[in-house]
Amino acid sequence: MVDVFKKPITADQVKAKGIALGADLVGIADGKAMNAFPPDPRDPRRPSDLSDLDADRVIVLAKRCNSGSTRLARWNDRHKLYNDELALASLEETVLELICWLEECGYPAIAVPPTYVDRGFYRGDPAAHMTTILSLSHAAVEAGLGTLGLNLQLITPQFGPRVLLAAALSSVPVQPDRRMEQTLCLGPSCGRCLKACPGDVVGHWDRDWQNCDRYRSPQGFAHLVEHITRAIEEPDPERQKALVRSEESFNLWQSMLRGSGINTGCRRCQDVCPVGADYTPMLKDALDEIPEATPAKQARLDAMAAAEARGERSSAGQAQTRWIGELSYLKPTP
Repeated sequence: MVDVFKKPITADQVKAKGIALGADLVGIADGKAMNAFPPDPRDPRRPSDLSDLDADRVIVLAKRCNSGSTRLARWNDRHKLYNDELALASLEETVLELICWLEECGYPAIAVPPTYVDRGFYRGDPAAHMTTILSLSHAAVEAGLGTLGLNLQLITPQFGPRVLLAAALSSVPVQPDRRMEQTLCLGPSCGRCLKACPGDVVGHWDRDWQNCDRYRSPQGFAHLVEHITRAIEEPDPERQKALVRSEESFNLWQSMLRGSGINTGCRRCQDVCPVGADYTPMLKDALDEIPEATPAKQARLDAMAAAEARGERSSAGQAQTRWIGELSYLKPTP
C-alpha cells in the first residue's frame, strides 16, 4: 500500500474504536509471534496461513456473555444458547465495522470468524474434532487479554472465561500487547470447571475436545448426520415419519435458523469459574453449588494437585506453558 493513503493511528486508538463499536475487551497480538509459536506445531494454524500480506497484527475482540443467561444452570437451555448466538452475531458485526474503519484509515484487514472450520480439513467423519482456522483463545492470550485455564479455556480478569471471541487480521503498524506472565487460573485446587463438566472431559491442563464437541455444539453437524441416518435406516415407515416429524428435527431446524446450539452450546465450565470481577456480584448466588460434582472427580483433582506439589506437570500442560503462564498459586506465601 502507498503510505500517503495511510493515516497514522495508535494501538490505543484501535482498541478504543473496538470498544466504541461494541466490544467489551480488545487486545492486539503480534502476528509474527503467533507464527513462531503455534498452539499445535503438528497442525499449525498461523496468521500467515490466512494472509501473507496483512497479518502482522491480530486484533482480538471479546464480548461478555450475558449474566442473566449465565445464571441459567441447565447447560443446554435453548434460551441460553439463543442469547449467546445474539452476542456472537453482535460481535461479528463489531469486527466487520472495525475492519471498515481500519480500511478507511488505509490498512487492509480481514475477519477471523470464531466458528468457521476450513472444509479442506474435513475427512468424512462428522464426529471427529475439527479446529477453527485460528485459535482465538491462544490469540487472546498473545493479545494480553488473559491466560488459559485448567481446561484450556481463556480466562480474563474482568469476566473470567465468560466471553465470546472474534478477531481481525491487519498489518496496521501499532504496538502489540504483552502476554500475562502469571496464570489467572486457580488450578486443580479449585477445579470447578472439571467438577461441573456434564461430559467429564476436563483433564490436567487439557480437554477431550472430541467428546466436548457433543456439548459445545449439541445441535451441530455430527448430531444432524446421526439423526438423518436414523431416519433413513428406520425400516418401519410410520416410525420413519415420526423421526422426520420429531421434536429433534424441529430443534435442528430451529438451530439452523440462527446457529443456536450449533455455533453456541455448553459453557458450564465457563459459568462456574470463580475468576473474574463479575462472578461474586452477579453469579455466585446462582452458581456456587455444583450438583455435577462427584467423589471420583474430586479424587482426580486431588491427584493433579498432589502431582503439581511434587513439581510435576502434565505433558499437555508443558506444551501449553506459554499460554497458561507461571503457576503462581504454587509459590509459597511469604
